[in-house]
Amino acid sequence: MYQSIIDHCYRYVTPTSKDLDFLISKLSKITVSKKKFLLEPGIHIREQYFVIKGCLRAFYVDDKGNHHTIQFAIEDWWVADFDTFYNDLPSKLYLEALEDSTLLAMSYKDMEQLYKEAPIFERYFRILLTGAFNSHRKRILSSLEKDTKDRYLEFCSSYSNIENRIPNYHIANYLGVSAESLSRIRTALKADTSE
Repeated sequence: MYQSIIDHCYRYVTPTSKDLDFLISKLSKITVSKKKFLLEPGIHIREQYFVIKGCLRAFYVDDKGNHHTIQFAIEDWWVADFDTFYNDLPSKLYLEALEDSTLLAMSYKDMEQLYKEAPIFERYFRILLTGAFNSHRKRILSSLEKDTKDRYLEFCSSYSNIENRIPNYHIANYLGVSAESLSRIRTALKADTSE
């Protein structure tokens, strides 16, 4: 169960076996059934989650009841409401399992302890946060500069093979377009590749 998080760590840093043992001691396994919520607005849960298996969606609901998909999390991704996690504020997001999912949870308190006892992980999480920041910035710029087709292709690159795992309307919501528009783009792309 822990091999995927160990492999993920080695992509970014070189922890010792003692460091890894300490990391594992701070993780707890959670399973979430499809369509169940791991987090809802107003809740104070200072945990972040590493996806071992499954797919989750982080989304926000505005005052008019419109859903806005912020992020998907698939295998080897970390997910949380980071404002809640780092700043101890009530959550503004929903975290919903789109598939039956197995996760490893880490609390903020345990992460701080991990930084003190195994400082290599402070570097690991800093690298991940920098990457997440750059991805969010890239997404904002993409929505301002690129057409829907190019944004969809970027999405497929970032979330490889996810388009076959989740409903079209969730992807459309993430891209900020109608499901019909996305369906037309996907049909056109399939036609282009079959020629």
